[in-house]
Amino acid sequence: MSSPDRLVYMANQIGTFFRSQGHDRAVPGIADHIKKFWDPRMKRAIFAHLDAGGAGLEPNVLEALISLKLATSLPEAR
Repeated sequence: MSSPDRLVYMANQIGTFFRSQGHDRAVPGIADHIKKFWDPRMKRAIFAHLDAGGAGLEPNVLEALISLKLATSLPEAR
């Protein structure tokens, strides 16, 4: 599994890609990318980091993760 720092880096890279699209398209784009391409363990880990304050996350990424977390139900960790 990826460390929180690595996941923050990856999430922010996604945010950088979507930044040029403006806030209103970037935030859902980031959330959709993470929803589609990150496995449940990665999402659980970044959501735990978010719950701990979300240090290091760019504003659009932070907003995307909050909205994604509210809309996501993940299977229990084994």
